[in-house]
Amino acid sequence: MQRLIVRPNNETAFFPKYVKTFLDDVNRNFENSNPTSSYVPRVNISEDANAIYVHAELPGLTKEDVKVTVKDNTLILRGEKKHEEKQEGRKYFRIEQRYGEFTRQFSLPENVKEEEVKASFANGILEINIPKKEPALPKEREIPINVSMN
Repeated sequence: MQRLIVRPNNETAFFPKYVKTFLDDVNRNFENSNPTSSYVPRVNISEDANAIYVHAELPGLTKEDVKVTVKDNTLILRGEKKHEEKQEGRKYFRIEQRYGEFTRQFSLPENVKEEEVKASFANGILEINIPKKEPALPKEREIPINVSMN
């Protein structure tokens, strides 16, 4: 089985630091996952001038099955997709659905308002809105010039 490894290289040098960090997170999540037994929700991350948006597909889960936290500029999604009990009297030929606990972590840039992150959950889709801080304007300060008597 081949693994998808996304590595920033010279062609991605123009990406902001947090995009490179995101690519590292993607690599870590794929390298640490066990494709035969663990459930890893798929996530899309986008941004505009005002916020970063996370869209996670969590089919079959409820909001009670998922926990979203932010700590030290890291967005953490945790949860569990519970295994459905096999029906008595049925013979299963194939089970392709994945179950189990999951944790996804994404590094956030420093320009986000961690205390204002909002999440909503509907129809198996988790939407997270991470507002950005206003860019700090450069402060100008006049420096007094002393007169020296030499």
